[in-house]
Amino acid sequence: MTRYKQIWKRIIHRAVEAEAAAPVEAGAVIVENPPRAELGDLAFPMFPYAPILKCSPTEIAERVARRLSAQQADLSDRGAGATERIEVQGPYLNVHLDRPLVIAEVIAEVSKSLHQYGRGKDLAGRRIIVEFSAPNTNKPLHLGHLRNDALGMSIARILESVGADVYKVNLINDRGVHICKSMVAYQRFGQGTTPEKRNQKGDHLVGDLYVRFAEWAKEEPRAEELARQMLKSWEEGDPEVRELWERMNSWAIAGIEQTYEKTGVTFDKIYRESETYLLGREIVKLGLEKKIFYREEDGSVWIDLSAEKLDKKVLLRSDGTSVYMTQDLGTAVQRYEDRSFSRMIYVVGNEQRFHFRVLFKVLERLGYSWAKNLYHLAYGMVNLPEGKMKSREGTVVDADDLIEELENLAVEIMQGQEAQTEEIEVEDLRGTAEKIALGALNYYLLQPSPLRDMIFDPKESLSFTGNTGVYLQYSGVRISSLMRKYGERAGKFEGGAFKPELLDQADEWSLVKQLASYPESLAQAATELNPSILTTALFELAQTFNRYWHNTPFLHNEDADLVISRIRLCSAVRQVLYNGMQLIGVPFLDRM
Repeated sequence: MTRYKQIWKRIIHRAVEAEAAAPVEAGAVIVENPPRAELGDLAFPMFPYAPILKCSPTEIAERVARRLSAQQADLSDRGAGATERIEVQGPYLNVHLDRPLVIAEVIAEVSKSLHQYGRGKDLAGRRIIVEFSAPNTNKPLHLGHLRNDALGMSIARILESVGADVYKVNLINDRGVHICKSMVAYQRFGQGTTPEKRNQKGDHLVGDLYVRFAEWAKEEPRAEELARQMLKSWEEGDPEVRELWERMNSWAIAGIEQTYEKTGVTFDKIYRESETYLLGREIVKLGLEKKIFYREEDGSVWIDLSAEKLDKKVLLRSDGTSVYMTQDLGTAVQRYEDRSFSRMIYVVGNEQRFHFRVLFKVLERLGYSWAKNLYHLAYGMVNLPEGKMKSREGTVVDADDLIEELENLAVEIMQGQEAQTEEIEVEDLRGTAEKIALGALNYYLLQPSPLRDMIFDPKESLSFTGNTGVYLQYSGVRISSLMRKYGERAGKFEGGAFKPELLDQADEWSLVKQLASYPESLAQAATELNPSILTTALFELAQTFNRYWHNTPFLHNEDADLVISRIRLCSAVRQVLYNGMQLIGVPFLDRM
């Protein structure tokens, strides 16, 4: 309803200004959706104008209504021709739209725009970097990474859909003491083994060694010190340590890339901490020279942010080795040099909020003007019903294992559903199961707002009747099946025409309003960096359609005009479902 809201906001604004005989802030105009359909399609509360006009909101609504009624002939010229009537409901001025006209306009716009419907240009000319995933090369991707990847990919697609020039980047954490722990474990327990010899993905082999180190460290007091010594040797360029590091990193990264391919995750550029941490050390030295940082007696380098209530933060350890903050400084500067951005968004869990507050403040202290354009998109923890995951204890849910489980569950569910539902026409069972599993995974991870902690329930994510990606896919399958059947019987309805006035059911009007509101939901999701706004809009659209589907005859009707009109509406619903599902990583299916 975006266009109609904008038109009427301008009309209400001018009418209120005329009543006040003084300028009124345009932003004060509020538009709401009436709680019941019989109350109208747009509602404008008059409360904000009471202090200006010095009278009650109800009186203001009546005055504005009288003014607009007197100007009825001019409203069409202002773009309000799609209005049937206006009426006062207490302190609200409600607008009833001309339904046949709006239906015709909305369906025509969807049919004309097709895959472009809903897309905008609000962020045209803006260069935005989205950093996400950031795996460690000491373990495979896990469930937490899957939420990160789902958010990163969806945010990038949504921003691009409203005109932004989006650049997706990944920072692989391929150095540090945690990486050295897996290397020490390999030297102690895995010498000579390879992914090929173990018949195991490389990232899983390295991850097992990381868990083995944690178990060994409980018994060996020197374990942690050995890992720190290895890190120092690595930073000093020890050839033996470097060779082992390169070999194990190659195993881990090859495995991680296989998972990316499986989940459809892509990047425009991949950075590695091993390539940026040295730049970070140079930046720290520069900060020392400028007296922004200071050195402690043990040789470590710090910044004091107590004035900003961020305490003190170490930037280099006493032995000269880098910390996360060091390399993040270098990576941020490298990014801006590579691609001067309007904004850079870090998709990282909310447990790192303090880290990013410090990072942004340090860059600001160093004089980088673009630091104000950095943003941390924090998201909550994700776990399974069994409880919290812990990498070092080996209780993390590997992404590969979870995806395989979802695919197997999808096969079972489809085989059971096929016998019950005529729309299920399984052709490529395994290929379809992969798409259903991916859609179930991404939708379930994106359906809550990013900041919320969540529990991922594999079986619930595959429900055909709940708020799931499968529900959206099944809705698309239903419409696609309907369109095929219509194509087979099109001759029966020859001579019929699209007549919007025939679409007079409550569900038909609800569907049209939801189609009209889709661009607004997409723009809001981009503004708030929140894909759940889009998942909610798509779920509500699918929900309304399925109610309509159950209650309405489509092809079993002798009125050719009515059949064609309903088919046109269903086609528009299918298009908007398709457009939105692409943005949240839910594959659209014509068949199941």
